[in-house]
Amino acid sequence: METIPDSIAYLSCKGGYAVFTFRDKAVRFYVGPNIVCFTGIREWDNGYLVVTCRRKSAPEMDSEDYIDLNDILKKLYISPTAFLRPIKKVMVRADE
Repeated sequence: METIPDSIAYLSCKGGYAVFTFRDKAVRFYVGPNIVCFTGIREWDNGYLVVTCRRKSAPEMDSEDYIDLNDILKKLYISPTAFLRPIKKVMVRADE
């Protein structure tokens, strides 16, 4: 089954911040200066992401990291259920 483009979210990274974009909304959050870029999405589970990324401390290899968007959205007073429900797939977007 093919994923509809309107149900795809994107994750990118620049300058110590990640940007999670879905439709016309973008949520920006701090990931630290050590993460250079995201290289893949291993798992998407309703707001919980398992990602691979490159770090300044080991630029030649990918490492695994975890992002819980539910907590981030709650701190921004955004309903995680309403925001995340339509997302079926997350892809990495080249650093912006």
